[in-house]
Amino acid sequence: MQTYEDNLNKMLTVWNTTDEAEKVALVDAALEHNVHFVDPNHNIIGRDAFLKMVKEVQEKVPGAVYSRASDVDVQNNFCRYHWAVHLKCEHVMSGFDVTEVNDAGKIVKVIGFFGELPRL
Repeated sequence: MQTYEDNLNKMLTVWNTTDEAEKVALVDAALEHNVHFVDPNHNIIGRDAFLKMVKEVQEKVPGAVYSRASDVDVQNNFCRYHWAVHLKCEHVMSGFDVTEVNDAGKIVKVIGFFGELPRL
């Protein structure tokens, strides 16, 4: 059985590959059919919409590399972790996701935030 962390890694790999067949296989393996993905620029539902979104982002920022920038903290089927985007080895964006997984570890929902929160 796949774990939530395996599926989070597969979802991240989707952002870093341009091979369409590989993207489809990764999405099918890691995301529920009705996955809900929301961030400041997107609010989509479904695997096909997710693949379309990734393709559009890759076309806007070709060569960007997406990576997880922290460990994954999980409780009650919710995961939180930081991520980063680099372009030509330069850091261009950081963010934070809260991801819901089902009991089998498949991704049900991703809520993404851009940037760092200012500390009080």
